[in-house]
Amino acid sequence: MSAPIKEPAAAPVRRTEDSPALRPGDRRGEGVVLNVFSHGFLALWALLIVLPLLWLVLSSFKTDAQIGGSAFGWPQHWDLDVFSRAWEKGIGDYFLNTVIVLAFSVPLTMLFGSMAAYVLARYEFWGNRLLYYFFVAGAMFPVFLALVPLFFMVRRLDMLNTYQGLILVYVAYSMPFTVFFMHAFFRTLPTAVFEASILDGASHSRTFFQVMLPMAKPGLISVGIFNTLGQWNQFILPTVLMQPQSGDDPERYVLTQGLIQLQQQQGYASDLPALFAGVTIAMVPMLVVYLSFQRQVQAGLTSATLK
Repeated sequence: MSAPIKEPAAAPVRRTEDSPALRPGDRRGEGVVLNVFSHGFLALWALLIVLPLLWLVLSSFKTDAQIGGSAFGWPQHWDLDVFSRAWEKGIGDYFLNTVIVLAFSVPLTMLFGSMAAYVLARYEFWGNRLLYYFFVAGAMFPVFLALVPLFFMVRRLDMLNTYQGLILVYVAYSMPFTVFFMHAFFRTLPTAVFEASILDGASHSRTFFQVMLPMAKPGLISVGIFNTLGQWNQFILPTVLMQPQSGDDPERYVLTQGLIQLQQQQGYASDLPALFAGVTIAMVPMLVVYLSFQRQVQAGLTSATLK
């Protein structure tokens, strides 16, 4: 009588990381905890930014006595005359000077920066990487180390306390970041479109301005916002370059200088509401610009990664 044939034992099922058996509910719980932590941190960060801005705006509607008595109290009278008082004390002139400088410096920065980044990203030539690293090194160079030679250079050009002198310095100061950002963006654009335009007989300049530059619009808006914010809030460069050289020279202070000037002019007769109103006037345009283009800024920052 033959012995019964034993069936081979089933091999144990090896569980891999992709197996459903290794997807327990605790893993989803870890994701929930991580989301709660990240969102809580972002909410705390938003409060740290919004609350000082809200306190600043509310303080503009108080009096000196109310600010001295309770800095965190609610305004008793909502009077807009404080903004006109701050405007008449010189904020209007400082605001106009800042707008004049940025109306030229930001477009020139975007034009020259995008042209340099496009050439470095799309054309191979000897010294390409050397020039690119030269721009990148400029972004890491502290501006404080260049203040003294920069002052003497601008003075030699007879451009101290002039709009054109500050505009040229702003353009040079913002070029490294603009080239670095746009270089990465231009490298993500499809090469087939560039080659098709060249085959169709378009010149290099026409290809850049009519084909490649419109495709880089999200990146241009993003870096343009960053340059606007950086140049609007710049203090050290105009402090060095926009000082009157004689009693006859007009004061062409920008907003950052003007706010310090407004604070120093008060002396013992303090007018803190006017000072807060001046800071609010300087702050509101940048908030409006950023909130108006926040979607384009996010698209420009993420497009280079997604493409």
